[in-house]
This record gives sequence, C-alpha cells and structure tokens, in this order.
Amino acid sequence: MEQIIEQFPIVIKALNVGFLQTIKLFLVTLIGAFPLGLLIAFGSMSQCKIFGGFIKIIVWIVRGTPLMIQLLIIYYFPGLVFHSPIWGSGESGRFWAAAIAFIFNYACYFSEIYRGGIQSIPAGQIEAGLVLGMTKKQIFFHVTLLQMVKRIIPPMSNEIITLVKDTSLARIIALQEIIWAGQAFMKGSYGISGAIWPLFFTGIYYLAFNGIISYLLGRLEQKLDYFR
Repeated sequence: MEQIIEQFPIVIKALNVGFLQTIKLFLVTLIGAFPLGLLIAFGSMSQCKIFGGFIKIIVWIVRGTPLMIQLLIIYYFPGLVFHSPIWGSGESGRFWAAAIAFIFNYACYFSEIYRGGIQSIPAGQIEAGLVLGMTKKQIFFHVTLLQMVKRIIPPMSNEIITLVKDTSLARIIALQEIIWAGQAFMKGSYGISGAIWPLFFTGIYYLAFNGIISYLLGRLEQKLDYFR
C-alpha cells in the first residue's frame, strides 16, 4: 500500500497527459465527422444513381471493417507500399493518422443517422414549404434541420459515447492516449514495472467523461422537446 501511495502522483500525472490526448482525439473527430457525415449523407441520397451507389459502397466498406484495420492501413500503407512515410515517426504524425481514420469512420456512421433523420421528415412538410414559396435551402434549414436534430440525438448519443471508448484503439499505432499511459506502468514506465492498478484506474477517467457527455446530450434532448 505504501508503494502505491508513493507511485500515485507519478501515475496520475502520466494518466492526465494521456487523457488530454484522448480528449483531443475525441474533439477533433467530432469536429471533422459531423460536417463530413452530412456531406456523405447527401451524397448517398443523390439523384445520380452511379454517384449515390459509389458513396453507399464506401460507407458499407467502412462500416463493415474494423476501425483497428483502418487505423493500421492509414498509418502504415503509405510507407510500406509507396515508401513515403507521410506521417513520420513522431507523436504528432501518429495523432493525425488516427484522427483521419476516426473522422472518416465515424462520418460514415453519422451519415446513416443523418440520412435516416432526413428521410423521416414527412414529405408533406417539404411540399408545404414549396407551396409557400420557400427554396429547398430554406426548407432544409428552417423546417427539416431542427426536427432532424431532435430525432437523431438518441442514436447519435450512442455513437458519441462509443467514440469515447474507441479512442483507446489508437494505441495500436502507438499513440500515447490514456490506455497506453496506464499500460506502460506494467512495462517499466517512470521506473515502475509490474503495476496493473494504473490500467484499471483509467476506467474512472472513461466513466467520468462519459457521464459528462451523457449529461450534456440529455440536456440537449430536453431543449428540443418542443418538437414533439
């Protein structure tokens, strides 16, 4: 017990650094995936069957293969195949490789949620907007969008909470997120080896972060209750 007390400040400091990397990857993924997912959704609903079909195939491939494989391909493929390691070997390169993989993966999942939300709006509302002289752009932003947001909050919340936990997959390319930081104390990090308790302690970080995210999403859903 005395040994754990002595190690505690060192462990917490390392976990905090790893957790900041986890939060950074989470936020960058959301910032990129939200708009990209909407663009992909519009592409999959395109009236051009060839283009729409092509987008649907890409979404099917991304959703049908493990994110871990996509991370490995994006990070290692340029260097192994084209002999051009565009990401370099530093932490910054690993982070941006992971960010691109996460953004594209979650954009494809978000696109299906967006598409379902858009198509769930009754066609009569769109027709009524056209009769009133509104443009399609005005109808989307003033009629469809807010109703769509209300309907997609529950499934989107599940994906966002899953994203918090999926950030741990980035350690497969040696990104030093919180799980990497906790696991390092089993291998001799900071002169501490054979300590497994820091790895279990990372769960507290995930629980706290997911609790905050769930609360914020719940408040957002309450604010949109007037669309019932």
